[in-house]
Amino acid sequence: MKYILVSGGVVSGIGKGVIASSTGLLLKTTGLKVTSIKIDPYMNIDAGTMRPQEHGEVYVLNDGGEVDLDLGNYERYLDVTLSRDHNITTGKIYKEVIEKERRGDYLGKTVQIVPHVTTGIQDWIERVAKLPVDDTNEEPDICIIELGGTVGDIESAPFVEAMRQFQFRVGHGNFALIHVSLVPDMHGEQKTKPTQATVRDLRGLGLMPDLVTCRVLVRKPLSIETKRKISMFCHVAEEQVIGIHDVSSVYHVPLLLQEQGIISFLQRKLELKSIYLSKELMDRGSRLMARWKEMTDVIGKNHYLDVVSIVLVGKYTDMPDSYMSVVKALEHSAARCQRKLNLQWVAAEHLEPTHKIENPVQYYDGWKNVVAAQGILIPGGFGQRGTEGMLLAIKRAREYKVPFLGICLGFQMAVIEWARNVSELDGATSTEFNAETPHPVIIYMPEVSKTHMGGTMRLGLRPTVFSSDSESWSKARRMYGGKEKIWERHRHRYEVNPEYIERLVAAGDLEFVGKDEKGERMQVLELRDHPYFVGFQAHPEFCTRPLNPSPAFLGFVSASASATVLEGQMKNQVLHFVPPHPPGAMVSEAELKDLGKNTLANGTEVIVGSPK
Repeated sequence: MKYILVSGGVVSGIGKGVIASSTGLLLKTTGLKVTSIKIDPYMNIDAGTMRPQEHGEVYVLNDGGEVDLDLGNYERYLDVTLSRDHNITTGKIYKEVIEKERRGDYLGKTVQIVPHVTTGIQDWIERVAKLPVDDTNEEPDICIIELGGTVGDIESAPFVEAMRQFQFRVGHGNFALIHVSLVPDMHGEQKTKPTQATVRDLRGLGLMPDLVTCRVLVRKPLSIETKRKISMFCHVAEEQVIGIHDVSSVYHVPLLLQEQGIISFLQRKLELKSIYLSKELMDRGSRLMARWKEMTDVIGKNHYLDVVSIVLVGKYTDMPDSYMSVVKALEHSAARCQRKLNLQWVAAEHLEPTHKIENPVQYYDGWKNVVAAQGILIPGGFGQRGTEGMLLAIKRAREYKVPFLGICLGFQMAVIEWARNVSELDGATSTEFNAETPHPVIIYMPEVSKTHMGGTMRLGLRPTVFSSDSESWSKARRMYGGKEKIWERHRHRYEVNPEYIERLVAAGDLEFVGKDEKGERMQVLELRDHPYFVGFQAHPEFCTRPLNPSPAFLGFVSASASATVLEGQMKNQVLHFVPPHPPGAMVSEAELKDLGKNTLANGTEVIVGSPK
């Protein structure tokens, strides 16, 4: 097993995740099997209870793990299926160490950061790195480890020390370190002092970077003079200094790394050519690179493409990373349709009549974007704030035949809008917003805990069964290749009240075309007489891939482009759609729940526990 550690210095949020994912993609194009681990130094057990505005999107995995959004980057770029254990947090490590101490595993020793915590980190990495994550169902060749935060932070100190020890544990030829640093551009002059300082700090902690990757936050590439200076003062060769400047799309980053010889360097450093690769894997890698270049060519020429204008009406629009996967799903779909995506962000509360008095500029700007949009998207969220604005946007999409996609909360809001305005159920709403509503069309799921927040929702991959009559008319079903059963990832506490289903359906064209296996839980809604009006209780954005866009989003973007584009994409999906999930994961909900109790890696039950 080979390991590549990606660390960061100077500031956080400069693209370690994209650089790690891009490096993994390039390695995969050579035929290697790649996996990834993200280390988050915060004390939380997982990201499930964090506010989106504070930490960005909570990304959900097949096994129900609520993890850092960077794992979404890994799954999308590498086309792999990760588990909750691929996200290491300080909380998880300390919990495991304390449980071992309580069991007496340390035989009365004084439990300390070194060696017990640092050894626990290394043990965890070695165990999880061996889990199969792709359709080969074989142990990966390379594990890319991203160390979150910034070198020098007190929170990350135990992980840095663990990695210092780890390089000797696995051997010099099996470990490489990519350090990502910031090179500020001050009035056209690139400054190297921050990079010199962070590399000095890193070396002082016992780690020597094999590659120094310099982020330049402008369009100007890293200059030759800057490379030479960093090489001289950071004790690396010039070929070991990689420049990453701002490009038109993050999907160009792998090509930028490739141009600078990162793969040839890693092949020498890690002796990658000694790993046996079958012709099938090498051919697959070559096809992957060809398809990736084809996609980036389309994106690179998007100023020549027709525009598709989408408005996202959400609760957390002040922090775009809250909807990271939604944006990626839209980008992937636009590229497939050969359209330039014009995404407008509208805070849902800005559309409400009360906001017209409080801030008329925001009110009219918001409605201008909604009215001008070719498609209206309502993503997930929690809480009542902004929901009346969402209902107004949904009403417009329904009445004016504007393509609409509702995700999770957006799905539930579409049910409420229909109940109020078509089924004439005055005051209909969710018990999340009003426990005393006369018409609770959305209710709390009976099996979900009301006392604990973390990890208690309906989480992870779940099957949806399309109704038998939907085959003849459902656009959503055709986008999924016409299949009777599909699988998507869920994250919700509330559901459609079964007592209201007949009244809702009897009022008009609304159909619940997708349900759970028992036919009791509504999971996909669709309007018959509409260009594209679809809602998913699940989060299909979590399973999108650059080369295999989410069918729900692809249908939405296609319909927003034109009816002709939608028809073409539906025909293509019926012929060519392949689910992004491993075959072992596409099983019944009962089996998925059992798998989720342990570690779900590529649909295979693997109990990742501490060695006794």
